Amino acid sequence: MIIRQALPQDTAELTEFNISMARETEGMELIPEVIGAGVKAMIENPRMGFYLVVELDNGIQASLMVTTEWSDWRNGMFWWIQSVYVRPSYRRQGLYRELYERVKELAEQEPAVCGFRLYVERDNRKAQKTYESLGMIETEYRLFEELVPSLKYRK
Repeated sequence: MIIRQALPQDTAELTEFNISMARETEGMELIPEVIGAGVKAMIENPRMGFYLVVELDNGIQASLMVTTEWSDWRNGMFWWIQSVYVRPSYRRQGLYRELYERVKELAEQEPAVCGFRLYVERDNRKAQKTYESLGMIETEYRLFEELVPSLKYRK
């Protein structure tokens, strides 16, 4: 198993992972051109964050994305874990655990990192149990958003 940062040649596969994840977890159909451009932008602009991928059995079998959020309360940076996907045939084999451990190892090299956050669908109990087993706790916060009305990212 190799865990590495995503490269430009991984864009198509990460795009497919995101499309599959949105379909599975939210019943949402993403627009391939939009998510593809988003994946490409992240890989080409490391200041935005990064993707990690798991290479195993001659292919990419899992991935996640990390973005940052400054916390003035803590005078530190939270790393947000997003876009988690593990191919169905590789689930429940510890790939996410390995990715999460790598995120923590990378964070140890960044003194400004004060913690990790992620959001998960309310009904995704399997994912929630996985996150809890790794030491994460559910917070009291709820997530609110407002999108630009002209933004079209799904079908």
